[in-house]
Amino acid sequence: MSWDEQVSLLVSRGLGIDDERECAEFLSVHNYYRFSGYMRYFQIAPHHGDDNFVPGTTLSQVRALYDADQVLRSALTEQLTTAELLLRTHTAHVIANDHGPCGHYLRAEFHSDASNSEPTVESCLRDIERSRERHILRYAVPGDRVPDFGELPVWSAVEAWSFGTLSKCIERGAQGSLADAVATSLGVAKAGFAYRVRALVYMRNRCAHHSRIWNHSIIDAGPTPNNVRVKAKRIAGQFGPRSALDVIASLDDIVDRGKAGLRILPKLAEAHKQHADFWRGLSHPQNPQDHRR
Repeated sequence: MSWDEQVSLLVSRGLGIDDERECAEFLSVHNYYRFSGYMRYFQIAPHHGDDNFVPGTTLSQVRALYDADQVLRSALTEQLTTAELLLRTHTAHVIANDHGPCGHYLRAEFHSDASNSEPTVESCLRDIERSRERHILRYAVPGDRVPDFGELPVWSAVEAWSFGTLSKCIERGAQGSLADAVATSLGVAKAGFAYRVRALVYMRNRCAHHSRIWNHSIIDAGPTPNNVRVKAKRIAGQFGPRSALDVIASLDDIVDRGKAGLRILPKLAEAHKQHADFWRGLSHPQNPQDHRR
């Protein structure tokens, strides 16, 4: 469909649109299918094939949620970047101090890998070999020989790892004890720390791909400590364990205790809590009713 035809389709389904030309311009920038992830919540019964909108629904109403989600992703991206850099620093520091700066962390026996997953060392080496940074290349073997990064210090290696690889190393490193050591270095609770980091990776990936945060149930939700949740709920109100707010509370705790920055939940609550529909989608996400296959 052309942009104008997409607008006509929305109008035929009962969506109130004040300026159809402006709507067409919006859809030419923001994929119709992407925007439909927000519109689904305002349609009568998509799961039964009824894509008509609930009477009175307007484009402005849906756009407000869409725009608020975009602002939220920007704020989260900045805080997640802070957390990622903090985790790189403390992971390198712990490994270097407890296990030596070179060699040992790139041996298979350093990691407690599951039999059905890619060995952590392979993930680490793939990211290192992909890097074109001079602080990595200076340790590569010249010519056609297989690179040997046995002398590459861990504080350089962590800068080449993706956040996902870093998360695997934290979870599996030092035969599974690295997570506790990094948590202690940061001053956060050890229980479930590796899974909290995994949740941050999941959230960062959604933000990086501009995916919907509103009304999204977090698949890799980490076990946010109860005391962290209690403090966060004084600011945000009640929220579920798989909600975006739960991950944000965990994120804030790591950044704050690591002395890397300020908590963002108070500002988010101030900016968005009065928008009931949006806040509800962050605190108690609901799956959209979609077409049955």
